[in-house]
Amino acid sequence: MTSRRSAAVVTAGTVLALSGLSAAPASAHGSMTDPVSRVSACYAEGPESPKSAACKAAVAASGTQAFYDWNAVNIANAAGQHRQLIPDGKLCSAGNDKYRGLDLARADWPASRLTSGSHTFHYKGTAPHRGSFELYVTKDGYDPSKPLTWSDLEAKPFLTVTDPGMQNGDYVFRGTVPKKSGRHLIYSIWQRSDSPEAFYTCSDVVFGQDSGSSPAPSASAPTEQQIEDGADHSSVEHGGHGDDDPATGAGDTGAGSKGGEGGEGGEGTTAPSAAPASSSPAPAAPAGPNAPAPAGTSGSGVELAETGGDSSTPYLAIGGAAVLAVGAAVLFGAARRRRA
Repeated sequence: MTSRRSAAVVTAGTVLALSGLSAAPASAHGSMTDPVSRVSACYAEGPESPKSAACKAAVAASGTQAFYDWNAVNIANAAGQHRQLIPDGKLCSAGNDKYRGLDLARADWPASRLTSGSHTFHYKGTAPHRGSFELYVTKDGYDPSKPLTWSDLEAKPFLTVTDPGMQNGDYVFRGTVPKKSGRHLIYSIWQRSDSPEAFYTCSDVVFGQDSGSSPAPSASAPTEQQIEDGADHSSVEHGGHGDDDPATGAGDTGAGSKGGEGGEGGEGTTAPSAAPASSSPAPAAPAGPNAPAPAGTSGSGVELAETGGDSSTPYLAIGGAAVLAVGAAVLFGAARRRRA
C-alpha cells in the first residue's frame, strides 16, 4: 500500500471510528426496590420459574428476557413528555410491547406492605445519573382488576426529589405517603437531567388489610447475588439505544437475546436532546420528611455527575476526530512531497 493510500485509510478510519463513538449516548438503568416494582419482584422470583400466579402470567405474556432486563423499563428520549408518550393501559410497560406483561390488570400482583406517613424509598440504580424522581399514588377507589390509566393516579406526585444520594447502589430518599387503605399502586418516574431518558415503575402496595378477594403474595426485591447472576442473561447495554420504533417509540437497547425468550431491548423516542449536566455536585437538600438521604456518591464513591456521558460528549469526540484527521492530512502531504 502506498504512503498516500495509507494516509487516506488512516484519515477515513479515524473519522468514522470517532463519529461512531459520538453517536452513542450514555444510558442509565434502574428500578424501584422499596416498595418493590412489579418487574423487580418477578425477576427476584426467577424469570425461568416464577412462583406467583401474576408473575407466571407476566412471563407468559412477555417472555423471560423482559425480566432479565428488569432495570430497563424506559423511554430513551422522553424529555418529560410522559403522558403524551405512554397511553392509558400501558403505564407499567412505558408503552413498550416488550414489557406488556407488566400491564396485566389483576389484583394478585406481589405487593409490599406500606403505611401512611414517613417512608424511606429505595431505587436500585445500576447506572447512576443525575435526575429527578416523581412518585404518584392511585386515587381512592382504585380497581387493580382494570387497566391502569393516568386518571387512576392522583393529579400531583406526593413526592418529588432531585439528585438523591446513593447508599450501597440504591438511591435513597424519604417522603410522606398519603393516607390510604387497601390495595394501591405507587407509580414512579425517574427523569434524567443529563439526558432525555426516563424510567418508569409500578409498585403494588397494600395499606392495612388487602381489600382483594385473596391476600396478595409478598413482593421481594432481587438480592445483589441475583442481580449478579442474571447479568449474563441481560440484553441491556448501558452504552446507548438502537433504532426507534416510530409506531410505539420503542427501540432496542441491547445487542440481542441471551438466555431467554423475547430478544428485544428497551425503549427509545425522538424527543430533543437535553442540556448538558453540570459537573458540580448537587447542593445539599434541606432537612425534612421529603428530603433525599444524606449521600452524594454511589457505593463505589463515584459522584453521580461523573457517570456516563452528557450532551457535550459528541462535540468532544467530533473535535478529536477533526484533530486526528488534520494530523493524517499533514502526514499525507509530507508523503506526497517525498514522492515528488
